[in-house]
Amino acid sequence: MNYTKKITAIFLASALSVGLLSGCGGSASENGSAAGAGASSEPVEITNVSYDPTRELYAAYNEIFTEHWKQQTGQDVTITQSHGGSGKQALEVANGLEADVVTLALEGDVDAVKDAGLIEDGYTSEFDNDSAPYTSSIVFLVRKDNPKDIQDWDDLLRDDVGVITPNPKTSGGARWNYLAAWYYFEKQGQDEQQIEESIKKLYQNVLVLDSGARGATTSFVENKQGDVLLAWENEAFLSLEEYPGEYEIVVPSVSILCQPTVAVVDEVVDTRGTRDVATEYLNYLYSDEAQRLEADNFYRPSNADILAEYTSEGDSKTITEIPADGKWIITDNFELTDINHFGGWTEAAEKHFVDGGIFDSIYEEH
Repeated sequence: MNYTKKITAIFLASALSVGLLSGCGGSASENGSAAGAGASSEPVEITNVSYDPTRELYAAYNEIFTEHWKQQTGQDVTITQSHGGSGKQALEVANGLEADVVTLALEGDVDAVKDAGLIEDGYTSEFDNDSAPYTSSIVFLVRKDNPKDIQDWDDLLRDDVGVITPNPKTSGGARWNYLAAWYYFEKQGQDEQQIEESIKKLYQNVLVLDSGARGATTSFVENKQGDVLLAWENEAFLSLEEYPGEYEIVVPSVSILCQPTVAVVDEVVDTRGTRDVATEYLNYLYSDEAQRLEADNFYRPSNADILAEYTSEGDSKTITEIPADGKWIITDNFELTDINHFGGWTEAAEKHFVDGGIFDSIYEEH
């Protein structure tokens, strides 16, 4: 599947219009002019370090943002993208990959950049919805007609089912997958020891642990490995779009509300003088225009009214094609927990994903 497009949007410079940039929450239209006090007529460049499945979203978003910024300030902006497994991307930024903004798969990965001294405390309060402009959830992607009849998480424990999911040590999406499975077995009444055994069996059925979500999609779709892919909603719907009639989405009975988190990399923007444009780059993700673009790319918008525009009234748990009416979001008979159930990302990471954590203990003998 060819999802490796990068976007570099370049426009000719023109006159600067003066305004004031709001530093947090809401769209530019809500906060007044997007032009920062430090805006210049000279072109500006910023880098967005993101995670695997956002390639298509930011290819489109960068186009509308460059137009927005030009209209508001008269300044041309070039956006460079970097994509990979979220945990790996966070480590790269912490180790010196220069990013003006990060748009990663989870708060815990942004914390790794903060802990390296590059992002100030309180970043989750800088933008609305805990600095998560869009959300997602975890679903199953299966092959046409679902030949293994995979309907829920317990089916992933069967000996005849091969599972594809990325590595929780490097992929944020993989951590969401793991926690969604954990929650399902917890809901089944299992105690913690039983849950660990169930998760261990699930990962014994994993054929390959790719470093990121896009690599896992490639293993399943292009390399034809496995019977089921544990996927972000947007990855699953992109597969339906790219290969119509070849795959189906199965919505499990429970999953987890995934909150990809965004942040300005303070140390970098203050050094480069790009704080105004970097802040508005994230701020504009909450605008109505960007929220609909996010929904069109199969992310759940944080704006409740726009979310409702894309919400299906049906209760089918199997999706065989992109809905003609664009209403792809399922909420009925679909229970979503969130990271708070696990005590937040710090507690969840320390228990499950650090070296020597539960994931290591259940996977070390695989």
